[in-house]
Amino acid sequence: MTTNLEVLGQTIKRAQYRNHRTMDAALHDIGISLVQWDALRAIERMPHASGHDLAVATFQSDQSFGTLANRLLARGLITRSAGRGRRIEHALTDAGRTALQEGYDVASGVLDELFAPLDEDRRALLLDALRILTADAEPS
Repeated sequence: MTTNLEVLGQTIKRAQYRNHRTMDAALHDIGISLVQWDALRAIERMPHASGHDLAVATFQSDQSFGTLANRLLARGLITRSAGRGRRIEHALTDAGRTALQEGYDVASGVLDELFAPLDEDRRALLLDALRILTADAEPS
């Protein structure tokens, strides 16, 4: 039996959409969106990274990430400072670290629920398969 690749692609997209919407709704309860939380995670992982590097890490355009960073700055969740040359570096504030941790607490429960239908062996197989499919698409 041959797998219908169109159905496979649509099913991956549907799973991603479900993940995104469920996480976004749960994070809304603590006052941040999934996009904002993703940016906070990237800033934590990449201290003092440039806006461009953070845009790549969060799958956004430079302009979109700049707009998002301005919102995070206005909320007191990040700081921006001059780096080398024209580079603007980003860092979390105490409020940003608190929001990030609250997001991790929320995400843990949501992800447990989303992946509950899969036992550990199937989760590992899915992760391995997705890593193979995305190996050449990893952000640098």
